Order: sequence, then structure tokens, then C-alpha cells
Amino acid sequence: MKVTEFSLPLARPLETARGEITEREGFVVRLDPETDDVPARGVGEATPLPGWTESLSACRAALEERAAAGDSAARSPKPAIPASDAPAARHGVALALLDATARAEGVPLSTALAREAGFPEPAETVPVNATVGDDAATATAEAARSAAESGYRTVKVKVGARALDEDVERLREVRDAVGESVRVRADANGAWDRETARRALSEFKALDVAYVEQPLAADDLAGHATLRAESGVDVALDETLARVDVETVLDADAADVLVLKPMALGGPDRAVEAARTAREAGVEPVVTTTIDAVVARTAAVHVAAAIPDVRACGLATGDMLASDLAADPAPVEGGSIDVPEGPGTAGAAFDDVH
Repeated sequence: MKVTEFSLPLARPLETARGEITEREGFVVRLDPETDDVPARGVGEATPLPGWTESLSACRAALEERAAAGDSAARSPKPAIPASDAPAARHGVALALLDATARAEGVPLSTALAREAGFPEPAETVPVNATVGDDAATATAEAARSAAESGYRTVKVKVGARALDEDVERLREVRDAVGESVRVRADANGAWDRETARRALSEFKALDVAYVEQPLAADDLAGHATLRAESGVDVALDETLARVDVETVLDADAADVLVLKPMALGGPDRAVEAARTAREAGVEPVVTTTIDAVVARTAAVHVAAAIPDVRACGLATGDMLASDLAADPAPVEGGSIDVPEGPGTAGAAFDDVH
């Protein structure tokens, strides 16, 4: 197993709960049949995001330990890295193994993932949402209108950084700008207390907001369950899944929608399994990235395609990078992404990434 480190600058600095980030650092994982006892070449990506996954140094250590295990580990159909300890590292190895297996079978990664989960044949196209940031009302509405005119049928509006009345006005102008045929979502990133969230969802209901993502703090399962029961607006959980496993969230009746990040969950296989578990509980899955490079981002497209009738996903994130590991084989066009048809993640397109 060969592991190569990379660093990619962001197009714009990104504010996170742990401060500003200006680049995405990670590792390309390569498996080769001549050295790793796999049936074909396989390429994976491990791009940790602290707060969601392990640190860069912990990811490196987990990958180095896995590489040192040699052929005996490669023969295993599983990555042999605990997702609870190093989800990004596990994602990189799992994706490389899945890519190798799908290439050997001559099928797209989405087909292999769907079969493993017991899902029907995967979709050929995945709908994606546009995200509009925390601008003033008029600018937010204009960005949403532009997205709708370019083909997006779902827009997500960042809320929570302003006074609630301002956010209500921003969403009202967005709704007026895009009309009734475009779905509008709101993402609060855990910014509100329970009373503010209750007021927000009450106001948003009249604007036909499809769901509100992470209205409360990540660990407030009881509060989210109460909002679901009382507000009449669907609740989606995102940051919560970095702290609490899917089964615990479902047991708490805390979500109508789960936002699944394959990198944070520990691999494409674990993301599809989480989607299957959610569906069985009557909860809808949506797939997003952690601002990944093109290898993991394309794999996330396959994950979304494997989930039957998936809602618009947060996969339109490639433009957040100023440069990438390779040309994008699955670009966004008209609010959707065509799933690569070749074997594995993208055929041999990523064999020479650096």
C-alpha cells in the first residue's frame, strides 16, 4: 500500500468551529495487484477534518500502521482500521479496496455499494443542492435566484449567524426569488438555543422550508426530538453524527433527515450502511462531503447514487478548492451530477493523482 500526502489550497478561507482553514490536507492511498494482493488497482483518499475526524497526524499514523501490515492486511475485505479511532484513514483504505474490487468486477462503485446494501440498481444521475452563504437578504436571494436559473432545484441557506428576524427576512426573500418549485433548506450549524430554534422553525414553516439542519448543539438529542414533535418542520442532523452514532440518533427520534459524510463515517461502505439503517427507521439520508478532494468527492457521488431516490445532496463542493488532485470526472451540471460509468470510482482516471 502506497500513501502519498497532499495539500490543496481553498478558493476562500473557511471558518469552522476550530478556527479558519485555508487548505485541505490529506493522503492518497494506492493499492496495486503486484504488491498488495488485490485483484486490480485501487485508489482511495483520506482527508481528515478535525472536529469531524481524527487529526492529520493521527490519520498519517493509522495509514502508516496499515501499510506496515503488508499483504496480510490487504487480503482482508475490510480496512482493519477502526472507524471510531481514525474514520478518515479508514475511508482512504476502504475506498481503495472498494475501487479495486469494483474495477476487477467491471462495475461502477455505485453498483458494488448498492448490491452490498441490498438496494436496487443505482441511479445514473444524482441531484445536488446549491449552498448560499450568510450574506444580507438581497444578496442571498440573488444568489439563490442565480442557482435556480442554472438548474438547481434545491438551495440551502446558511442561518444562525445573525439575529433571527434577519434570517427570517433572508429566507422570505429567497422564497420569493426562487418560487414555490424550488426546495429551500436552512442550515444553522448548531447556533441556536432551544427557544430560538422553536421560534425559528415556527417562522420557517410558513415559508415552506423543507428542513432545518442542525438547529441545536450537536449533543442535544432531546432538544432535537422535541423540535421534531412540535415544529412541523423536518429536522436534519449533521454535526451530531461526529459525536453520536446513527443508531443512537435513531433511538432518540431526534431526526427526520441524516446528513451522511462518508469521510467522517469511515468509508463509502459505512455511509451506505448508515443510509440503509436510516431508511429502515423512516429517516431520510442525504450525502455530503467534508470539502474533500476529487477522489473522495467522486466516491461520495457513487454513495448517493447507490441510495434509492436520494434527495438533493451536498456534493457541489469542488469549487471550494483552488486546485485539485485531478480533473473532475463528475462535475455539477444543471443542479445534478452524472455518475461516472466506468469500473470502480472513475476507471483509471485517478491512477496518476499526486
